[in-house]
Amino acid sequence: MKKVLIIGGGFAGCTTAHQINLLEKKYEVTLIEKGNFLGAGVRTSWYGGHPYTFGPRHFLTPHEKVYEFLNKYLPLRKCPEHEAWTYVERDGEFYNFPIHKDDIERMPDKEKIKNEIKNANGVENSKNLEEYWINSVGRTLYEKFVLEYNKKMWRISDNKIHDTFNWSAKGVALKEGKRAFWSEWISAYPYNSNGYDDYFEIATKGTNVLLNTSIDNYEIEKKRVFYSGEWHSYDIIVNTISPDILFNKCFGELPYTGLDLQLLVLPMEFCFPKNVYFLYYANKEPFKRLVEYKKFTHHQSNTTLLGIEIPSANGKYYPMPIMSEKNKAKKYLDLFPSNTFSIGRSGSYEYLVDIDDCIFQAMSVCEQL
Repeated sequence: MKKVLIIGGGFAGCTTAHQINLLEKKYEVTLIEKGNFLGAGVRTSWYGGHPYTFGPRHFLTPHEKVYEFLNKYLPLRKCPEHEAWTYVERDGEFYNFPIHKDDIERMPDKEKIKNEIKNANGVENSKNLEEYWINSVGRTLYEKFVLEYNKKMWRISDNKIHDTFNWSAKGVALKEGKRAFWSEWISAYPYNSNGYDDYFEIATKGTNVLLNTSIDNYEIEKKRVFYSGEWHSYDIIVNTISPDILFNKCFGELPYTGLDLQLLVLPMEFCFPKNVYFLYYANKEPFKRLVEYKKFTHHQSNTTLLGIEIPSANGKYYPMPIMSEKNKAKKYLDLFPSNTFSIGRSGSYEYLVDIDDCIFQAMSVCEQL
């Protein structure tokens, strides 16, 4: 029986264990997690009697196959009405996000904006995020919605630093028609009050799960790692943490930005308008986004819980969308020998990797096995 090691017990690690254990060919699977629980930021916590996750991590996918897989084990409630708004302080108004064409009529400088959109050069020759947005929707909308938000989100001083930028427009720069955040994708959240937690137990059934366990040394080329005072060898290794850690950061450390989360209970059943799940803040305030968790969880209470997200150096949550860093990550990924894999947001060093991508990547690993 072949031995499999999974490094990291977040969604990528758990769903990989699940996929491997579903194979007809049996494997001996060990999952190592340095924390004291599975699920990482997708794990449900409670505050003021309200459930929440550190994200929140709603399920979003264009792939029916991936949705059906998770829904089979964890019933999901679709939320197609899911909207997000952005507060633009210079206008004193909330507008749809992604930027919606109909909202331009409400803007005090609408004629200037329309003219900029008409004369936009197109994104084909854009070299950085700032050029991409200006060439998409013009300078005024860029300054209102993107300029300060992006600098705040990534803790940078200049948006020209970001030379990989197609991730930035939430799929579209100027939206028409439906106002939902992702109107062409499936948006969903678990029915269960504890969110995804039951799935982590289902996914790791039959897996040797080692919590509160740190790997002290790696020899990936030999497929062995050192923990609990001795070396352990495996036939297959699936990594879900930052790949530079596995190679002693020999090419340099991969940069990330982190997040602080503040929680606030308000004395009302709901705070946000109907269908609005997120409020973005595109100005110089320290926080970037507010979420009203009840919109996702459907928790019953006469109070409501808000999550206030503040970009910080706390944690490695978001890989930096800079080509030089992505190239550095590729150098690490190229060091992985056969029958070793690196998946998930950190393991792939890809900001756009989310829950559905973790499932899709785990499926791909199993196909290769």
